Amino acid sequence: MKIITAVKESPFIRRIGMFFAIMGPGIITANVDNDAGGITTYSLAGANFKYALLWSLIPVMAALILIQEMCNRMGVVTGKGLSDLIREKFGVKITFYLMILILLTNFGNIIAEFAGIAASMEIFGIKKYWSVPVSSIIVWYIVVKGTYRSVEKIFLVSCIFYTSYIITGFMIDQPWKLIFHDVIHPTMSFDSKYLLAFVGVVGTTIAPWMQFYQQASVAEKGIKIQDYNYSRIDTIIGCIIVNVVAFFIIVVCGTVLYTGSGAEPIQTASDAAKALKPLAGDYCSLLFAFGLLNASLFAASILPLSTSYTVCESFGWETGVDKTFIEAPQFYVLYSMLIIFGAGIIMFSDVPLIDIMMISQVINGLMLPFVLVCMLIIINDKKIMREYTNSRAYNIIVMLFTASVSIISILLVLSYFI
Repeated sequence: MKIITAVKESPFIRRIGMFFAIMGPGIITANVDNDAGGITTYSLAGANFKYALLWSLIPVMAALILIQEMCNRMGVVTGKGLSDLIREKFGVKITFYLMILILLTNFGNIIAEFAGIAASMEIFGIKKYWSVPVSSIIVWYIVVKGTYRSVEKIFLVSCIFYTSYIITGFMIDQPWKLIFHDVIHPTMSFDSKYLLAFVGVVGTTIAPWMQFYQQASVAEKGIKIQDYNYSRIDTIIGCIIVNVVAFFIIVVCGTVLYTGSGAEPIQTASDAAKALKPLAGDYCSLLFAFGLLNASLFAASILPLSTSYTVCESFGWETGVDKTFIEAPQFYVLYSMLIIFGAGIIMFSDVPLIDIMMISQVINGLMLPFVLVCMLIIINDKKIMREYTNSRAYNIIVMLFTASVSIISILLVLSYFI
């Protein structure tokens, strides 16, 4: 009896329990970042440039941790979403134009998620006319009929299946010495295709929707200041996992699909899964396809949800999965419409999906500096954040990253005119 009591009162066990209670927003947000568009971006990066872009994941991971920690902290301190704070700080006009860009970009990503569902299910022999409507009903039902806690549990379970990409990485023979050489000795090129791929990697790894969704999730979950350390760990773990998965996707495609001839061996992540079959075996191909299906379903739930949070908060409308339709009609109508139109476009038209995927990822990269500037201004406002503003060193690092992304984005645009 004494032993049982000692275990129950153990500070370590209590801390573990608290972490599992707080865990969710950081890990979920980061993992959704490896969606159909993200997996396609990483697959193309590996297939077209082998391991030349692996080095970029290290500074991107560090920057992602800092950025997501900032929005996490703002959500805990203020209890408000990011778009809500932007509207209060910068006014309705700036917020309106920002929301239009985010809505368009996110909608492109939503289309990509349903394209990922259709393509991955076709590898398993199921046509899009069955897979897309069934999956859209499932993702709609999970959110509309669920509560925040039930939805979060489902999303956390989905995160586990991203290990399929890590397993795939160990199923083929990798030249690990060469891989780590390219990570430690980075290769940088000013070729327009390389810059496009690089900005795409940055844009898909640190996408603007992530900051809005994570902060909204933290605010809805009601995480308190005294529990913030657990929430910060949740954020850091999520940011590390998403880059580990990205690393293995690039490595697999770089090892198996890269030809060095300059020709593009694949166009989408589903092409990568099919191409792996004769080169790496059935199991490797099916695992890659299963990862794409899981990621697409996961993101097809989260991205419309993130967009609904972002847009509705910016106009002061009620938001939240715990709200009923009567309490938050705009929130649920927007969520439903994004799913209906996203799924409908994939079912009834032949849109150039690879162009939509890549363009949406690059727009993410171009938009990111504007979102980061807004975040930096808000988080350094003592009236809003009190004693929880950034330190000088923190600001310098995030500013340097923001400036770097801005310069890369300008070079990308100029590359089309030179």
